[in-house]
Amino acid sequence: MAIGINWKAFGPGILIASAAIGGSHLIASTQAGALYGWQLAIIILLANFFKYPFFRFATDYAYETGESLIAGYAKKSKFYLWAFFILSMISGMISTGAVVLLTAVILSYMLPFELSTVVLSAVMVVTSWALLIFGHFRMLDNVTKWIIILLTVTTILAVIIAGAKAPPPAHDFVAVSPFNMAGLSFIIALMGWMPTPLEFSVISSVWTAKKIRDDHPTHEQGLLDFNVGYLSSAILALFFLALGVFVQYGTGQEIAMQGSAYIGQLINMYTNTIGEWSRGLVTFIAFLCMFGTIITCVDGYGRANAECFALISGHKSTGKITSFWTTVTAITGFGLITFFMGQMATLLKFAMISAFVTAPIFAYLNYSLIKSHGKKCSPMMNIYAICGIVFLAGFTVLFLLQFFQIIG
Repeated sequence: MAIGINWKAFGPGILIASAAIGGSHLIASTQAGALYGWQLAIIILLANFFKYPFFRFATDYAYETGESLIAGYAKKSKFYLWAFFILSMISGMISTGAVVLLTAVILSYMLPFELSTVVLSAVMVVTSWALLIFGHFRMLDNVTKWIIILLTVTTILAVIIAGAKAPPPAHDFVAVSPFNMAGLSFIIALMGWMPTPLEFSVISSVWTAKKIRDDHPTHEQGLLDFNVGYLSSAILALFFLALGVFVQYGTGQEIAMQGSAYIGQLINMYTNTIGEWSRGLVTFIAFLCMFGTIITCVDGYGRANAECFALISGHKSTGKITSFWTTVTAITGFGLITFFMGQMATLLKFAMISAFVTAPIFAYLNYSLIKSHGKKCSPMMNIYAICGIVFLAGFTVLFLLQFFQIIG
């Protein structure tokens, strides 16, 4: 059966791509390339590969049942619903605060005058909040498509230019391997938000259920949307890795590990490599990355928390409840910035690592839900999912053993 390509059918998959292309791509992927060259390309590919079935199951579940994974969690057990609700509120606050702060730092490079990071953060929060409250899902759905298109074009252009003018390695440069216990925490952080936290599979199912109610796409169209968005984010992760390789790897310059400091370093080193004229282009790419992530984080966590609250309280989920939780997500994210300005780098890394540590739980829940609702997994998909759970759990156990100093 031929799949009709309908522009209106694209939405949730593109939103996932927008959420992915933020901290994981702009910061973690470029740092990976800057520190280790092409060595971590395999880790990026493996993280995308082994998380795929669980994001795919979210799409399948929404089309099979017409509801989100949150509703499925509620039917499975109130414990799972409460666990996700608590985790979502905490993660939403940390993730939103982190991406808003990074976006504010980028915006400061674009403005011809100086404003404090707190003020710029407030501008970003209010702007994204207003887009969502007054434009609602339709606005998010339409704006994100154009952000992804512009981001893809400008990123590819930047990589081509950087690759053509990349400087040779410094004469005293010595390559360092990340594949040891010392590099494990960086690898775990990289995979935690690659392509995006696995909890976003749940948020994706909320967007998908909304899309089904509004535009009535077919299951085939929904899978096309999902696959295009997921594959796009995976490919762009490699492009951002390439930026780090071409611009910083082997130059002998110390790589700043704090997110906000690294953005400035990346922009400055990039312009020093290929010319001052590129400053606006690179800054624009970074801004598109992070602003797209802000609006998807605020909407996604707000919408998911609203549905959790409705199911727990026994009330019907309404636009007012969704607007309330969207506002809560925006306010708490901004509050985190004002109270923990000097510790946001630590919070960002913690958010990325905790996202990976909890990934096996969400992977199993998604797998068990899709199986319990009569969706017939092919033998290959069944093996694929089990391998994914083993991969995520194995790395999690390895990290926890090192974290508690059981292994060195």
